[in-house]
Amino acid sequence: MVEDMNQVEVRDLEVGEVITGKVSKVEEKQVLVDVSGSKLDGIIPISELSSLHVEKASDVVSEGEELELKVIKVEEDALILSKRAAQADKAWEVLEHKFNSGEIFDTEVKDVVKGGLVVDLGVRGFIPASLVEAHFVEDFSDYKGKSLSVKIVELDREKNRVILSHRAVVEKNQATKKQELFDAIKAGSVIEGTVQRLTDFGAFVDIGGIDGLVHISQLSHNHIDKPSDVVQEGEKVKVKVLSIDRDNERISLSIKETLPGPWENISEKIARGDVVEGVVRRLVQFGAFVEVLPGVEGLVHISQISHKHIGTPGEVLKVGQKVNVKVLEVNDGDQRRISLSIKELEEDTSNADYAQYQQQQEEPSGFQLGEMIGDKLNKLNDLK
Repeated sequence: MVEDMNQVEVRDLEVGEVITGKVSKVEEKQVLVDVSGSKLDGIIPISELSSLHVEKASDVVSEGEELELKVIKVEEDALILSKRAAQADKAWEVLEHKFNSGEIFDTEVKDVVKGGLVVDLGVRGFIPASLVEAHFVEDFSDYKGKSLSVKIVELDREKNRVILSHRAVVEKNQATKKQELFDAIKAGSVIEGTVQRLTDFGAFVDIGGIDGLVHISQLSHNHIDKPSDVVQEGEKVKVKVLSIDRDNERISLSIKETLPGPWENISEKIARGDVVEGVVRRLVQFGAFVEVLPGVEGLVHISQISHKHIGTPGEVLKVGQKVNVKVLEVNDGDQRRISLSIKELEEDTSNADYAQYQQQQEEPSGFQLGEMIGDKLNKLNDLK
């Protein structure tokens, strides 16, 4: 008799073999499979469907689907099969290659558990909370179903341990972006940034992945006591790049240099002969610098401080003192100088004393010379 060429050879299967089976029925806690070449029915327990926890078998497979399965037990009337084990064998080979090469790949977050995120890579992969982002994340609930770029940071097949990191990918991207920005940025450029944090000595501004420092002296043309007087965290600002230290990854910025200067159109703000109130900002050997407009200082030469002779400006003035000054000259050219005088607004007491002395000399004394001579003559006549 000629053997039917379409008849499939029936043979006994052994534990560890990988076979192909077709799903014939999906029950709540197991899946029945027709196994080609075996006289026994195949059963996949729900625990062997996936490396992750499965609530219902229908969530993972459907009737008619062909699956690659591994024989994990041979019973008298059935084969106990595992989809999970068959996937894991292939998965470990792939994962070892990714780990050794440092490959970055995308994977979907299947579950959020205490301490991190779970993914399915053919085997269970875990992303610890500390390796999810480069910043602190309080609630990971939004990550379920989200695709993340990851790399394997720890792999141990014997312990079935796969540790992944999304943070490493983020930090690598940040480092690449930072280097590109350092290569592109130039001193003198004016760019937009965001104030990240304030310190006593200035403000750190994010200019696209790099934080640059705006020193307190570069925040404003006006004198300020603290950075929060002019900027706030989160505020968008324009900054000018002053200098770049690529070796130490430091950038010096200025907000002040992007703003109109206090000397701009100065002649329209103050003119010769004006009397204004100012504040003494600095005392030097040859005089005092007085701020007459925000960011604009003029010099009161020591000879213009007082009508009296003084050795140093500190004998009459002190820093922070408010004074009235008269504008003697405004030079808005390259030198940008304003000459001031306090003396011209004060009475010259020495001249006043001299005038009083002169007046006293010119006033009558209350008697005449003739009267004195007359008195003496009368006394002589009486003696006779």
